Amino acid sequence: MAAGPSYRVAFRRRREGKTDYQLRRGLVLSGLPRFVVRGSLRNISVQVVKAEVHGDRVIVSAHSGELSGKYGWLGNTGNISSAYLTGLLCGVKATGSGIKEAVLDIGLHYPSKSARIFAALKGALDAGLAIPFDEEKLPDDKRMQGQHIVEYAKGLSSNPETYQKQFSAQLARGLKPEDIGSHFAQVKEKILTSFGKPEIPKTAKTEAEPSADEFEETEEEKEESTEEE
Repeated sequence: MAAGPSYRVAFRRRREGKTDYQLRRGLVLSGLPRFVVRGSLRNISVQVVKAEVHGDRVIVSAHSGELSGKYGWLGNTGNISSAYLTGLLCGVKATGSGIKEAVLDIGLHYPSKSARIFAALKGALDAGLAIPFDEEKLPDDKRMQGQHIVEYAKGLSSNPETYQKQFSAQLARGLKPEDIGSHFAQVKEKILTSFGKPEIPKTAKTEAEPSADEFEETEEEKEESTEEE
């Protein structure tokens, strides 16, 4: 361990590899609630958190375990499909609580393209939350709907033993991997209708587009341009 008169001990959570304080400072200074996404191998947790003087206050939260407990999700609760649904669930809870904008907080997760954290972000965007994002990082719709799982399952159809071993847990819950796309759509619809949102709104824009009035010259500007000519 380093020592000396100029050495400063890092904060405990930094030493434990739990918090990037430089990143956190930038997010807090934005003044917006943080859309916090955390994941383990089996679950996804999403929260909308507001930083206050005495600590963080959780405004709304969603856990992938809620999908199976309340909305009948039979798939895995740690994959990209459940990440999207969990983000959607947290997003509709947030908009229902009056939250319109947030900033993404991925903690120490590496921002890999099409990762689960960005699937959860896409769910929140579809719920109506305005969150700055990079379009290239978002997974495509087919992947979030589990189309890659369907194709993989069809590839194993010629080998029943491997098929049964690979999808044993999912089959035990009563869901065939070939049906995950339609099942995903059903659970998504349940989440939306339970919060009175039968239709998915368009992805919220984070930057306002200029109006037509901004491009129109005023009478004074027209006169000045005429005089210059």
